[in-house]
Amino acid sequence: MSQDQHIPPSLSLPDEGFYPHPLHMTTTEGFEFASRAILAYLHRQFGFKLWMTTRTEGNDWIILQAENHGYDVHEGAVFRWADTFCARMLNEEGPHVAADVRDVPAYAAAPLGAQLPTGAYIGVPLTRLDGSFLGTLSAIDPEPQSVDVDQVLPLVELLARLLGLVLENELRSVDQQRLLERTLEAAQTDMLTGLLNRRGWEAGITLEAARVRRYGVAVCVLVVEIEAGASDVTIDDALVSRAAECLRACVRESDILARIEGNEFGVLALECGATGSEKLGSKLKNALIEAGISAAVGGVAFDPIDEIEETVARAAEAMMADKTRQSIPDAND
Repeated sequence: MSQDQHIPPSLSLPDEGFYPHPLHMTTTEGFEFASRAILAYLHRQFGFKLWMTTRTEGNDWIILQAENHGYDVHEGAVFRWADTFCARMLNEEGPHVAADVRDVPAYAAAPLGAQLPTGAYIGVPLTRLDGSFLGTLSAIDPEPQSVDVDQVLPLVELLARLLGLVLENELRSVDQQRLLERTLEAAQTDMLTGLLNRRGWEAGITLEAARVRRYGVAVCVLVVEIEAGASDVTIDDALVSRAAECLRACVRESDILARIEGNEFGVLALECGATGSEKLGSKLKNALIEAGISAAVGGVAFDPIDEIEETVARAAEAMMADKTRQSIPDAND
């Protein structure tokens, strides 16, 4: 049986020069390419104003790629997962295909419908080979649609399985690439602390920012400056080394930790959003205090629509604000 025989007879192939037919692609094309081709193809075949591939990270539902023909939504947009039709679909509160969401109480009540007016919905999960959840392949339209479920759903599920396979392989490749990068860090290492130096920091955060935009992984940036404190402790090599060891013990191996300059350190924490940034900042500061080291800490979550350098600058500003607060005498003293 040829590959084309898997396609329902009523579905036409794209015109020459259009995206390649998604069933003809191999995993070597890459997830982003495969995703865009599949979304364009599905829009061409079934309409719907917005087709999306998404990832779910914690409470966030992140749009990775979109075939958008009318909604005010950009790639990289983040919505609350619990508010989505996909969350309800995954919990089996509604079907994979709803020609009119008003007929499905769980979908009719979904808060996302107020943000993105929705009359019709299609959604299936993206999964790894072991069945674990990666994200969704979904579509919405502001108006109810005439949908032949028996025709649409099998093809969308098939393409979602293909995308899940491509994404899983690519994420695995990214993990291997990270390991390779770690072995090439000698020229980007601070000799005193063994941490990344500024060069290594800038290279690392640039790579991770690109991965965030591609895969929708939440990250945050923290800037830490150790201080002499009220006891007139000298900030010498021994103190910097002690602070580095303290910080190293607080972050995960997958995070990026660097001595940016002198007595200033930077942390890029993976899978860590705004709330996680606050918790990690407190953890770092408390650990330094317990080690007898005064420090100012500032952290912010990275927004994929910004440049990573802007996020670092905002984290540095937050650190300076923390430093200023500490310098103001307490009125109760």
